[in-house]
Amino acid sequence: MARLQSIEFQRIALEHLDSLFGYAMTLTRDRAVAEDLVQETYLRAIRAAERLEPGSNVKSWLFVIMRNAWLNELRHDQAGPKFVDLDSETAVISDERETISSPHIIYLKNLARLQVQEAIERLPEAYREIIVLRDFEGLTYQEIATILDCPAGTVMSRLGRARGKLREMLSSWQPKRRARSI
Repeated sequence: MARLQSIEFQRIALEHLDSLFGYAMTLTRDRAVAEDLVQETYLRAIRAAERLEPGSNVKSWLFVIMRNAWLNELRHDQAGPKFVDLDSETAVISDERETISSPHIIYLKNLARLQVQEAIERLPEAYREIIVLRDFEGLTYQEIATILDCPAGTVMSRLGRARGKLREMLSSWQPKRRARSI
């Protein structure tokens, strides 16, 4: 079977740069370390690209490489995994489909985003990782199973438990309403 050509692999692999960087930030909590992890991932991928068959799921393969590189680094450093907020604290909520004119609506949406980030941060490590890979990166159950080296059924049950914990954490949250002055 023909192997994936180097130029084509590089083109395909670079399409996933943003997703890999986001996952690296989730794992490392440090921009410089995340950049190094992405670079290490691409170096390892380029070295192994000749073994990749055409039609392979390059994104999933890159995520596996990144996770393995990170776990190897953790083992080497004798430290536990680290995670980061999914968006920066200064992120601006914008939706190109609708124009938000009310500062109150913007405030409530930012407040909700921060609540979700904080709830995800409080989840156990295995649940955080599953939420990021499925709900933010859009990977399939099988792709996540490959990345985490576990059965797809385990991915589905962890994801269900993770979402349940998030619902539980966020169910009591209600934005505090200000008294309206007349």
